[in-house]
Amino acid sequence: MMFLHPWLLLLLLIIIPLVVWYLRKWRGSNPSLGVSSAVPFKKYSAGMKVGLMHFCFLLQLVAISCLIVALARPQTHDSLRSSSIEGTDIVLALDISSSMLATDLQPNRIEAAKEVASKFVNQRTNDNIGLVVFSGESLSLMPLTTDKAALVNALHETKTGALNDGTAIGDGIASAINRLVSGQAKSKSIILLTDGTNNSGDVAPATAAQIAKQKGIRIYAIGVGTNGSIQITDPYGFSSTTMETKIDETALRDLASATGGKYFRATDSRTLRNVFSEIDSLEKSKLNVNNFAQTEENFIPWVFAALIALSLMLLLRYTVLRRIP
Repeated sequence: MMFLHPWLLLLLLIIIPLVVWYLRKWRGSNPSLGVSSAVPFKKYSAGMKVGLMHFCFLLQLVAISCLIVALARPQTHDSLRSSSIEGTDIVLALDISSSMLATDLQPNRIEAAKEVASKFVNQRTNDNIGLVVFSGESLSLMPLTTDKAALVNALHETKTGALNDGTAIGDGIASAINRLVSGQAKSKSIILLTDGTNNSGDVAPATAAQIAKQKGIRIYAIGVGTNGSIQITDPYGFSSTTMETKIDETALRDLASATGGKYFRATDSRTLRNVFSEIDSLEKSKLNVNNFAQTEENFIPWVFAALIALSLMLLLRYTVLRRIP
């Protein structure tokens, strides 16, 4: 049994001063009669009415206690829960090449990607998620983890220029695969986010896709930004340059399709958010949950007990213990 308002039970402490008050009152209310000797009165008892007067006070205490317990709302909780949750292993493979500083997404491509990816991570409460970054080479920043705060912090600390410049898509996928093969979940996937064409690295994207397929890993590829001339501003805002970018959509679509995944194109921040929302719906964890919960209020018996005690006390007061002025 539990109480909805357990702090109200502290009111039961009021019984202590009531008992003290009653005892002091009773001791000071005994009638007295001056006689030469009390020996003749020893054979007489105080009488049944005196005991009933004490009993009336006890009924008052019972009524007060029952009302306090009823106010505290005693409840009984019945709960039956059986659930089987199968988490998903996901690795984010994020392109951090210099072209990700383009401002066609606000404030730029990489910051927009980090913001949306962070929200995605926080929504995946049952999954193990890792982080891989790549440009001219790849680097595994975070292993598969359920520590979403640490992963989001790692995302926010990710900057362009940390690795040799270039776009090694195949190496990024290979690093993500290495992280996923150690995972225990049946469902494994890579979210690949890039804005260019594979032009460096040791592993071809098609080869990496075939390895992912053999391992049962799906690839969701996201092409970020627009093709053509883009303006790139350095992180400190001191200089800007113009460069040509072209997303190899055919290669990204093929590697996603080969693994049972899907290719997306995000040309602005709103579309990028929608892409991650769609991936979130595609990669939902499998939940088999049966919940049964029932709460029963148990204050009614205490109210009835208080009414019975109060009624019995009043009955005695106005019948057997009735006083005539």
